Amino acid sequence: MRLLRWFVGLLLVAAFAWFNFFIYSGEIFFKLVNVILFSALFVLYRVIIGPSPADRLVAVDILGVLIIGMLAMLGLHYEQGFFMDIGLIWALLSFIASLAFAKILEGRSLDD
Repeated sequence: MRLLRWFVGLLLVAAFAWFNFFIYSGEIFFKLVNVILFSALFVLYRVIIGPSPADRLVAVDILGVLIIGMLAMLGLHYEQGFFMDIGLIWALLSFIASLAFAKILEGRSLDD
């Protein structure tokens, strides 16, 4: 069963890559946005179905990195600096939240 899931996932990724980079003729910006959104689907699957709370926490961190990357790309595309500011704030809050969740998963309180 595991081998079948890997094979189906590989086929999905290959089909997406073929369509996104060889069939679709849009700007490179939109192709990269498609890659980030497609990656976010896999990460959201891990957040919802994750076998353990630690896996879900790592998936949420990866989702934060994808959002920061999307904000950086939007800032470069639209030539607006506030997207970079939002991305920086998101990164700092994500780091603090990761520390807090890690302490909670260890079973300690936040004031230790």
